[in-house]
Amino acid sequence: MKRNFAQFFISFFLLPFLIQAQGMEEKPPNILFILVDDLGYQDLGFTGSRFYGTPHIDQLASEGMVFTNAYAASPICSPSRAAIMTGKYPARLNLTDYIPGNRHHGPHPHQKLASHPFKLFLDPKETTMAEAFRSEGYATFFAGKWHLGESEIHYPENHGFEVNVGGNHTGHPAGGYFSPYNNPQLPDGLEGEYLTDRLTTETISFISEKRDAPFFAFLFFYTVHLPLQGKAEKVKKYEEKRRSMEYDEPAFVRQNGTYYKNHQDNPDYAAMVESLDENIGRLLQALAKSGQDKNTLLVFTSDNGGMASSNIAEQIPTSNAPLRTGKGYLYEGGIRVPLIFHLPGTIPEGSSCDVPVTGTDLYPTLLEMAGLPLLHKQHRDGHSLMPLIGGKNMKRRPLFWYYPHYSGGLGGRPSASVREGNYKLIYFFESKKSELYDLLKDREENSDISDALPKTAGRLSKKLNQWIKDMQVKLPFPNPSYQPEVK
Repeated sequence: MKRNFAQFFISFFLLPFLIQAQGMEEKPPNILFILVDDLGYQDLGFTGSRFYGTPHIDQLASEGMVFTNAYAASPICSPSRAAIMTGKYPARLNLTDYIPGNRHHGPHPHQKLASHPFKLFLDPKETTMAEAFRSEGYATFFAGKWHLGESEIHYPENHGFEVNVGGNHTGHPAGGYFSPYNNPQLPDGLEGEYLTDRLTTETISFISEKRDAPFFAFLFFYTVHLPLQGKAEKVKKYEEKRRSMEYDEPAFVRQNGTYYKNHQDNPDYAAMVESLDENIGRLLQALAKSGQDKNTLLVFTSDNGGMASSNIAEQIPTSNAPLRTGKGYLYEGGIRVPLIFHLPGTIPEGSSCDVPVTGTDLYPTLLEMAGLPLLHKQHRDGHSLMPLIGGKNMKRRPLFWYYPHYSGGLGGRPSASVREGNYKLIYFFESKKSELYDLLKDREENSDISDALPKTAGRLSKKLNQWIKDMQVKLPFPNPSYQPEVK
């Protein structure tokens, strides 16, 4: 980790005491949480992209703390979002696939396994992060993609958000990225208005209001999820850039009917990423203009890895290379995500942390950074990252994933995984076999070392099996209508 210890110690630990000594009351920080849909770890300039332009996000990263081993709690959107909102693993919530999953169609006859039903909503019994902050006097706001319940009783306004702009049951923009939006929770703008711009404008309007209470604002962008729709002038810009790029490998490889993208070259997706970046710049500018930039904790992350595979090559928007595969898989490309914490004067500029962290950790971290009481029974699967942000060590613990489903056209198979230290084990329910990787030496997950390190594989398998038992999940079972493909 790189840190300016003196700056951090003065700003984070001594400043509150100095303020109290002067007879002043410290103002609680505002929270602005930005979640991007399907943004891959490699989709940003500071993480290694050569094709996409993200100067504002790169600046955000350079001015805050970057977690280089941050993970989503699921390789799919709805479970990952539920984990962020509750501080619990998707397995514990029994919300393990996107809503509604394949429930309406049943298991495909070519799939060996079937999965048990899972919850189609975020349980109202959970105390969400928004409810926790609202109970402590924060003004709460939500804009963008919710995708945590099929009926209105499970929408953001019934989970602690006073304002809901655009959040409902849909997992992608029903009317596309240009107005009219076909979204009952978002009035149409002028014809051709861009959804990413509009959601940012609504958020800026909220955070710029004068109020006594601090704000807790969630901006969950629909972008960069399909459909691939960028602004025409930006698409043209990246079409020209693509012509100037040289690649050593073919655009796709194909395995068992699934295409995997080798490099980033899609102009429409690049245009969407650039629009996202421009709007991060607008948010930073609005915070500075309203004088709230130094008292607003901004968190930036993604809900899962980038979509890098499909049974239809033309639908694949990005590549997570050198990370393996993408959305819908428990390989690194499917679950590793960018994570930035930004709070000027408190979090040292240019700092980074390589400790593995996951989506369930965000709930207790934000509470503690806001000086609010922790809710241990609620966010029981999350650990506050305050020690890491403060330049201290934190007790290492294993991280777990459980995805007992097929990821549709993406090609992923039912699996579970554990990471402890540098080692990561993935268990596949179809084959009943495990793969082991040393991520320090092999982040590409090219070399399965389970045979070379049987004791390590056995130890991690035992931990994963015990965790699965603790979660009380129902394992995948043989598909009664299974019919092997004839090749």
